[in-house]
Amino acid sequence: MKAIIPVAGVGTRLRPHTFSQPKVLVNVAGKPIIGHIMDKLIASGIDEAIVVVGYLGDMIESYLKKTYPIKFTFVTQKQMLGLAHAIWICKKHVQNDEPLFIILGDTIFDVDLSGVFNSQSSTLGVREVEDPRRFGIAITEGSHITKLIEKPDTPIGNQAIVGLYYLKNAGTLFSSLDHLISNEIKTKGEYQLTDALQHMIESGETFTTFPVKNWYDCGKPETLLATNRVLLQTMNSDASLFAGCVINEPVYIAASATVQNAIIGPDSTIGENAVITDAIIKDSIIGNNAKVEKVMLSRSIVGSNAHISGSHQEINIGDSSEIRLR
Repeated sequence: MKAIIPVAGVGTRLRPHTFSQPKVLVNVAGKPIIGHIMDKLIASGIDEAIVVVGYLGDMIESYLKKTYPIKFTFVTQKQMLGLAHAIWICKKHVQNDEPLFIILGDTIFDVDLSGVFNSQSSTLGVREVEDPRRFGIAITEGSHITKLIEKPDTPIGNQAIVGLYYLKNAGTLFSSLDHLISNEIKTKGEYQLTDALQHMIESGETFTTFPVKNWYDCGKPETLLATNRVLLQTMNSDASLFAGCVINEPVYIAASATVQNAIIGPDSTIGENAVITDAIIKDSIIGNNAKVEKVMLSRSIVGSNAHISGSHQEINIGDSSEIRLR
C-alpha cells in the first residue's frame, strides 16, 4: 500500500533545533521522529511512500533512502499553502482507483493498522481532546462521520482528527482537492484537508472513525520530552557497559556513546557518538556527537554536535543558610 507523508513544515516551535535540521529529523528515544513513523508503516504493510518535503528536504531524502528499503517519491511543496495543497501536489503519483494512507510526519502513533487497511470504507483516526479548537473535529452519528470542521471557534465536539487518514479510493479525494484548489476555498488562510474530506462526505463518500489512544505530539520541546518519556518505557540499556556510572531506567544510550563517571536517567536519551563525562542527566535528550561534561541537566534538549560544560563547586556554609548556585 502507498502512503503520503507531508513533512514540508519549518518547525518554528522547535527552534533552535530546527535551524539546522527539519523537525522530523529531531531525535526522540534514539531515532528521528520520522524513523519511528516509518518503522510502524513498514511493519503494517506500506511498501511505497510519497514524501512531501520543503525546508531542508534534502536531509529528509538522504535519511530515508539510506535507512529504509521501500520505494520513495519526493515531492517539493514550494509554498506553504496548507495540508490539502501538500496532498494535491502528489496527484500524478497516485492511481485513482487505489487506496491511500496519509499520515502527518510529526506525529508518532501506536495503532494496529491492519484493521484500518481492511476497512470497507474510508476511515479517520480520532481521539477525544480537551480543547477542540486546536484540531479538525469529526461529528458522528453511530459509526459514520456526518461532518468535519477545521479548528472550530466554538467547540461542538471533542473527537479530534489526529493525522491518520485511510482513503478507500484516492480518486474521490483528489476530485475534492481539485474542487478546493480551483475554487480557492480556504479556511484560516490555507487549503485544509478537513475541507476536502467534508466535500467528499457531501458528495456521498462514507467515512467512519477508528480510535487512536496512543498518539504522541512532537511539535514543541515540552511535548517532545513527554513523548521521549513514553517511548523509553519499552527500552532498556545494558548498565554493565558503563562501569562507574549509575543508569536509572528507562533510558536509551546509543552503543557508540561514551559515558564516564555519570548518572543517566530516568527518561533520558543519549545519541550516537555522544560523550558524557562527570554529568548528571535526567528527563533529557542529548543529540548525536554532542559533548556534555561537569553539568547537571533536567528537562533539557541538547542538539547534535553541541558542547555544554560547567564546573563542579566546592562550598562550606553554616546552619540555617541558603545559597543559590548558577
